Amino acid sequence: MLKSQLIHPDILQALASSGHFSQVLIADGNYPVATGTNPLAKRVHLNLRPGLVSCLDVLEVLLTAIPVQEATVMAPPSDFHPEIHDDYKRLLGPDVSWSEMERWAFYDKIKSPNTSLVIATGEQRRFANLLLTIGVVKLPTENF
Repeated sequence: MLKSQLIHPDILQALASSGHFSQVLIADGNYPVATGTNPLAKRVHLNLRPGLVSCLDVLEVLLTAIPVQEATVMAPPSDFHPEIHDDYKRLLGPDVSWSEMERWAFYDKIKSPNTSLVIATGEQRRFANLLLTIGVVKLPTENF
């Protein structure tokens, strides 16, 4: 039995085989997981029903297991502000770089060989897809 927050075996396996600069997509319920991802990426389906499991639920647990150096989202239309982006920034903290990308560039980034894990959620909010770039685990004596 594991004592850590993250206990999903497929997610643990995918993260253990990922490294610095590997990407993890937390996909909302509208994302085309079957056709819009790196075909070699591990796919984990947590989309039990609409609204369950949420992207925030997944992010909270992932942050207990991996260092994140960058977070990327799809840029919303100029007249729409997704509140979930504020929630992401709050959970990620000020040290995680934040960027927004145009829709098709975002899809291309997810299809790259760097994407090692895709987690499908039941998230219903628009523009909730979150692409994380894994950082480096620093030794206690390192300060960079």
